[in-house]
Amino acid sequence: MHVVVLGAGMIGTTVVREVSHFAEITKVSVVDVRQEGIDKCLETAKSTKVHGQTASLATEEDIAAVLSNADLAIACLPHSLSLTAIKAAITSRCHLVDLVGSNFTEKNALSQQAMKAGIIIVPGCGVAPGITNFLAAQGIELLDEAEEAVMICGGIPRHPIPPLWYQVVFRLESVLGLYTKPALAIKNGEIVKLPPLTGLEKISFPEPVGECEMVNTDAHSTAFTLKDKVKNLYEKTVRYPGHWEKMKVLAELGFLDSEPIMFDGHPIVPRTFTESVLSPKLIGPSNEDITVVRVEVKGIKKGVPTKHSWELVDFYDHGRGITSMAKTTALPATVAAKWILQGKINETGIMPLENLIINERFQPFVDELNELGIQIKYNAVVESLA
Repeated sequence: MHVVVLGAGMIGTTVVREVSHFAEITKVSVVDVRQEGIDKCLETAKSTKVHGQTASLATEEDIAAVLSNADLAIACLPHSLSLTAIKAAITSRCHLVDLVGSNFTEKNALSQQAMKAGIIIVPGCGVAPGITNFLAAQGIELLDEAEEAVMICGGIPRHPIPPLWYQVVFRLESVLGLYTKPALAIKNGEIVKLPPLTGLEKISFPEPVGECEMVNTDAHSTAFTLKDKVKNLYEKTVRYPGHWEKMKVLAELGFLDSEPIMFDGHPIVPRTFTESVLSPKLIGPSNEDITVVRVEVKGIKKGVPTKHSWELVDFYDHGRGITSMAKTTALPATVAAKWILQGKINETGIMPLENLIINERFQPFVDELNELGIQIKYNAVVESLA
């Protein structure tokens, strides 16, 4: 079977290397606008299955052209191209696993078209959204009445330095987007939008992480797919102490605004200016990072208050030579892709992981992630909250 990977960045390269190991896949085409990225990807993959192709990926027609002979594609593209890739996959009748989870309502409007094309599109198939989504969904499934689900995730440096105690693993543009976008959540059974950088709470993880802080961020598709199954649902993003306070000050002063202002007779976008200023200050002493995940679901089971929780603390992967965030983002997508090709996932339409990886599929999927080095730990005894 032929798989196309769209994008040869850090995540795309990780995806290519992993899927090239799957026996079901006979050909992997990595497509990017930059030959330099493709060359680096080919060198990393070291597989005769992998072939590179430069192409524009700016339009639906561009992407459809490279998907025309593929069985499945994995999109490792910027947020701005996610919807374009989905439309191209439908046109090409090509299954698609997409790492981006934003704009779910727009994407879901295309679900009927995907069904008619006989394909499945899995959006938000990374760590958050992704792993956090199906953990929350499974916790809800295990309860008779679900009161609250909290999805907590953060990518943080192993060796943090001041002043922000953070370093960029992917694109600062995406990080600031997370910081400025209202946070979709479920409150008392209704979808709400919470102001960005609100809901500050303290949280602790096992050493060497220790004390951290978290704020509300976007719950993505789960705000829609789990609305009728849980009374309250939130996503929280983790950083080291002090980071959120400083970012909130920048936001309050207008440095994260996207509306242009005049400076020295020229229009500038404050957020773009801030990205330029901050980028060199967010390069740490090493690229070693840590990914932390905790998902807690509370409710009632057989009349007893009960909590289910899962935790992941993952470190830079020295064996693969990749960041933890690259690993935990890429590998769920590769497993989902393999399951589609194997027929273990046979639905059609637009189906996020929380609709797919529950009940009988849940533990096998978690076991496969564990075998690949993503160790998700479950609090083995259901905890009474009485």
